[in-house]
Amino acid sequence: MDTHTTLPNTTENPTEDALQATNLIRRQLGNAPPLQSVSGDPRAQTTLSLGSVQLRITGMASWYGPGFDGNYSASGEVFNQDALTAAHRNLPFGTQVRVTNMDNGMSVVVRINDRGPYSGDRVIDLSRGAASAIGLVQSGVGPVSLEVLGAVNAASR
Repeated sequence: MDTHTTLPNTTENPTEDALQATNLIRRQLGNAPPLQSVSGDPRAQTTLSLGSVQLRITGMASWYGPGFDGNYSASGEVFNQDALTAAHRNLPFGTQVRVTNMDNGMSVVVRINDRGPYSGDRVIDLSRGAASAIGLVQSGVGPVSLEVLGAVNAASR
């Protein structure tokens, strides 16, 4: 299914429409019992538009700090757990990313200076300072939305 798919009984909700279409096919191919939900996180989405490049990613975030504070990050700078920085698997070092906690709407802009996360299906690993700014320290892990804003100009650091 995509934006060009037209369903006769659309709900105007792509997740619900996909569930209904899947259940119709399941019924037609052997009367399988209907599914009650979409497997995985139906809110997860990735949007890429070219021009002024914008990337939006949703997923789970975690945070790190104790035990790493004062060590070198993958970018070669000394890690400060109280700075507004983050680790991402492949965004270039220096990229600014707005991270929004989807549970409470709080946002922070971080700079990518490390690689990770290395556990679970997480999309970003925040410094303790960044996690604190969006209320993620207590839970340790939470749903976030990432908006890539661009690279930090080296002269502005």
